[in-house]
Amino acid sequence: MLVTYFGHSALQIELNSVIVLVDPFITGNGLAEKVVSADDLNPDVLLLTHAHGDHWGDAPAIIKRAKPLVVANHEIVTYVGRELEYNKSHGMNSGGKYDFAWGTLHQTRAEHSSSFPDGTYGGHPNGFILEAEGKTVYLMGDTAPFAEMAWIGEDHNIDVAFMPIGDNFTMGPAGSLRAARMLRPGITVPVHYNTFPVIEVDTDGWARDMKSAGFEARVLAPGETLDV
Repeated sequence: MLVTYFGHSALQIELNSVIVLVDPFITGNGLAEKVVSADDLNPDVLLLTHAHGDHWGDAPAIIKRAKPLVVANHEIVTYVGRELEYNKSHGMNSGGKYDFAWGTLHQTRAEHSSSFPDGTYGGHPNGFILEAEGKTVYLMGDTAPFAEMAWIGEDHNIDVAFMPIGDNFTMGPAGSLRAARMLRPGITVPVHYNTFPVIEVDTDGWARDMKSAGFEARVLAPGETLDV
């Protein structure tokens, strides 16, 4: 499993049989635009954690061109069907799981909010746990720590957790450390930081704190790939 980080929360996961794209905010993302164009992305599966513009991003153009399976909460896939007239989708909700041919997805809660750029309600925000090819990856979405993360850590042997650290809109470095203590992942990778001035953080300091607490920390540059 290869995971390429494009900046902010945009990720591409390459499995043996499919390419999964997560929260495709590329256009207008100064970090991502240096390494990739939205026109270059042709996923088989599109995962959307919530509807905010910095996660919804280039979804309409990618859906129209690549025709991926869209996996998100009920409200998002309903919006995609109505507004984009596109129904190749799979709706989920918090606590549910589904076994696809390429892997199993669990949809988790996330402590955040969600609305589309036009103001339409986007349902409750979510994260995803992906189990595929013998690995478990937790895509936390935009969230603060919540107590049930301890259950997630008990129920899943998480190889990598992609966790927001930018503060202000999500948890910051301290909150991500609390989350890591509950989740006990093999590797922690920060997302949702340094895209805008209000979410700029010291990633070196974050990595030192994670390592001091006993967790492996990997800060990926935009365009860098992690072999999970």
